Amino acid sequence: MHDTTKTAASNRPDQHVGAEGEFAGWRTSSHDSFETHAGPFWHRQEPDGSIRCAFRVRKKHLNGSRDVHGGCLMTFADYCLFAIVSPVLQGPGVTVNFAGEFIDASREGDLIVGTGEITRAGGSLIFVRGQLTAGERTLCTFSGTIKRVKRRAAPQ
Repeated sequence: MHDTTKTAASNRPDQHVGAEGEFAGWRTSSHDSFETHAGPFWHRQEPDGSIRCAFRVRKKHLNGSRDVHGGCLMTFADYCLFAIVSPVLQGPGVTVNFAGEFIDASREGDLIVGTGEITRAGGSLIFVRGQLTAGERTLCTFSGTIKRVKRRAAPQ
């Protein structure tokens, strides 16, 4: 596995490292306005090279039943897709396919952790699967496909 501290993504000016609290040393990004509003979501590389993502559930993440909103879990899972592929993406990408299965509910105060793996990385497509957990409980499983994209020149 590549060291994410050496990827192009980690050197972007929109990547920030937590300086204090439970996410000190973890990375987050301000590149995606919706994820920034929905989060904050965090990620870091573990000693074994895997990527771990996490966020602490706050009141704003809850639905009318006081459980974490399914849309919040899906948004976080999409964040996880990109964090997991960051060592091999090496540039911009878009989600072209995403599937999630809800298994259990989560409440305010829970620490939700996202982990996963790249199942295949080809020339333009990267396939990922993962899970979201709170403690020992699996909340959601997900899979997705990220397409590498080339930046187009600005129209003249």
